[in-house]
Amino acid sequence: MAPILFIVFIVLLLVGVPVAFSICSAAAVTITVGLAPDKLLMVIQRMFESCNSFSLIAVPFFILAGDLLSKGKISKLLVEFCESLLGMIRGGLSVVSVLAGMFFAAISGSGAATTAAVGGTLVPQLKARGYKEDASAALIAAAGTIGVVIPPSVPMVLYAVIAEESVNNLFKAGFVPGFIMGGVLIAIALVQAYKNNYPKGSSFSIRNVIKTFLKAIPGIMMPLIILGGIFSGIFTPSEAAAVAVVYAVLVSAFVYRDLTIKSLFEIMLGSARTSAVIMIIIACSGPFGWCLAKWRIPEAIATAVLSVSNNKYIIMLLISVIILVAGVFMETSSAIILLTPVFLPLIRALEISTLHFGVLFVVGIAIGMITPPVAINLFVASGITKLSLEKISKAVIPYLIGLIIVFLIIVYVPMIFPGVII
Repeated sequence: MAPILFIVFIVLLLVGVPVAFSICSAAAVTITVGLAPDKLLMVIQRMFESCNSFSLIAVPFFILAGDLLSKGKISKLLVEFCESLLGMIRGGLSVVSVLAGMFFAAISGSGAATTAAVGGTLVPQLKARGYKEDASAALIAAAGTIGVVIPPSVPMVLYAVIAEESVNNLFKAGFVPGFIMGGVLIAIALVQAYKNNYPKGSSFSIRNVIKTFLKAIPGIMMPLIILGGIFSGIFTPSEAAAVAVVYAVLVSAFVYRDLTIKSLFEIMLGSARTSAVIMIIIACSGPFGWCLAKWRIPEAIATAVLSVSNNKYIIMLLISVIILVAGVFMETSSAIILLTPVFLPLIRALEISTLHFGVLFVVGIAIGMITPPVAINLFVASGITKLSLEKISKAVIPYLIGLIIVFLIIVYVPMIFPGVII
């Protein structure tokens, strides 16, 4: 049944059928051929069952919280605070772009939202100060990949549900790779700043730092409330997502006063569309996952791979290549939902921590956000700057190479996660 399942899925993808419907149709055809047409009711049952998880409540709430903040004053004030700290060095605005991306990652849980929030605020300033527009757009898009690594992270929630892993532990494990990614991007940005002789910003001023900090306090408090509440055990990640939405609405409506009933409705409508796409993929993955389990396809794949080599490092390299390639052609959530059940038996056979694998999986797939053709962050950056995708794609190459190096470090040096990943 494995050939039927994958051949139908790949053929449907090639003819342009959306991923969700390709997954579900492949499962329906396999069930019809392998069992009987009267078993097709199982497709509907598995679709509902796959969505019946309390942890998935976090997905639409984190998306809504990110959208609320990215479209308001909070993102602008956070960028101003970061600039007051580091804007004075050569290429300081590039560093601010990465730091702002890292900070917004701790709020949104989405790469596209992070890119939109930071890009919408910083791109005009970067252009006005003489920075290369294509390189600036590429840097902001690359920094957006950190949005799904530093918690909260929607892809980590999805992986945790499928792999039956702790969301809290995954969130804790996301900090180290997120900071390493940010550090590498900053280093590359500084090299390019000196190479292109980018200007220095205004001189450092304690008064300006205090002024911008006071204005940004409500935004700074949000990740502290969300992550502090989760790690202290006050509320679960799902409850934290709901708290994030309430906090974002209150701050936007009553502190910064940039949220109206009309804009709230438009933001909620956009978040609902994004959430619906993810939930449809999750639902359609239910029958597909059932087929994988019924005919023991993941175990067969694991056995086949282990027959090629029993060297853990070689197999991890093969898995890493597959993850990177999947990120090139598939949207982040789709790749995680589809590939996690396939990889897990192999990972367990190799006695690799599912927590370690979850982190490297999310990082590897996140790199696909800046790798055409399915490069959502580049599309967002292109929409903001009005530059062609081809131009930004060329400028993103140095950052792409840097992130791939970070990915390989995460794959082969798990001891950089002391006390979290074994």
